[in-house]
Amino acid sequence: MINTEIKYIWKAFDELSSDELYAVIHLRQKVFIVEQDCPYIDADYTDQDAFHLLVYKNNDLIGYLRAFKPGIKYEGSSLGRIVTEINSRGLGIGKEITKEGVYFLSREFPNHEIIISAQHRLEHFYIDLGFSARGEVYLEDDIDHIQMYILPYQTS
Repeated sequence: MINTEIKYIWKAFDELSSDELYAVIHLRQKVFIVEQDCPYIDADYTDQDAFHLLVYKNNDLIGYLRAFKPGIKYEGSSLGRIVTEINSRGLGIGKEITKEGVYFLSREFPNHEIIISAQHRLEHFYIDLGFSARGEVYLEDDIDHIQMYILPYQTS
């Protein structure tokens, strides 16, 4: 019997194996650079400051995000590089990844809002998850983005 259970695993940068880091970089480049045709430097030297959520199905990395404590990217805590492998879209994994990220940051940094730099085309995806838009649309790596935020979940 094949195990099709989806596993969510949090790791600090120094806990990532070289194979895990390679899989993360591969997934991010596959989606953000190749699929979205957006050349930019993905390895931005902030992965070392992030918590990494790895999402596996049958030992394949199908989703990912990175989370930052307050004061790294923004005054509040933040999520970024939220990504789902193309063949795993439409299963609700992107929503689950984002909810898990918000829950994690709510638990770890309960007194700080959670901020994302969302691709503008995904604004309603994040609104459905409780985020609110803030400010104007801006260009980041030649793609329209908008800052969005959510207050931490009550985790008590």
